[in-house]
Parts: sequence; C-alpha cells; structure tokens
Amino acid sequence: MGRALGLDIGDVVIGISVSDGLGLTAQGLKTLKRKGIKSDFRHLKELVEEYDISEIVVGLPRNMDGKIGPQAEKVIGFVERLRSAIALPVVTWDERLTTVAAENVLIDANISRKKRKGIADKIASQLILQGYLDSKKYKQ
Repeated sequence: MGRALGLDIGDVVIGISVSDGLGLTAQGLKTLKRKGIKSDFRHLKELVEEYDISEIVVGLPRNMDGKIGPQAEKVIGFVERLRSAIALPVVTWDERLTTVAAENVLIDANISRKKRKGIADKIASQLILQGYLDSKKYKQ
C-alpha cells in the first residue's frame, strides 16, 4: 500500500500533505502557488511519483448546511480533471471548518498573521487527510 496525498484546493494556492507509509498519520508537506491547471497537475504528478502515492484525498468545502456552494463546485471540477490526468483513486472529504481549525492551531502557537497566511493551507490539507485516514481506521 502506498501513501495518500491530501489536497486543500484554493483559488491561489493548494495546501499539500502526505500520509506515512502505514496510512496512520498525515504530515503537512507544502503550499503550492497555483500557476494554471497544467502546471498544478504536473507538480502533483511529480509528488505522486516521489512519494509513491496510491490515492489522493481532496477537501470538499461544503456549506455549513452540507450543500454544495460555488467553491465546492470549483473543487469538483478540479477533481474531475485530476481523475483524468492522474490514474489513481481520487476521493473527496468534507472539509468544513478545517481552515478555521488550522487558523486556530496557528493562533494558539503564537504564529504571526503574516506567517500564518503561508502555512494555513498546508495545515488544512493535513487536517483533511488525517480525518480521512482516521475514518478508514475505524471502518476496519
């Protein structure tokens, strides 16, 4: 079994995390500044090869009532194209409140607002991936 790649898709950046080889824990990897869909996919393919990725988990930003809003529609479009570009399972994971949780973690750690902006998306991707990994553990 390979690792899982976690993605928090934004309009400007993509937060990226990766699981350990056993699929137990998620570690924040990086924040990718978006330069266009082809560039995004090229970079993600490189990470898939480098980290021996076997599945991709993408945060789906549902509205608080669970409905699909404009941002979630953008992510669904990204996921559909990603499935065509990379021959791996791509699953979506409800990411409601992960960005807020990531911000709170950074505030609690006394990280300045300027520094928080650069790492909040990476931490959000880590929270998305960890939630997914935890759900798989409890299903077994």
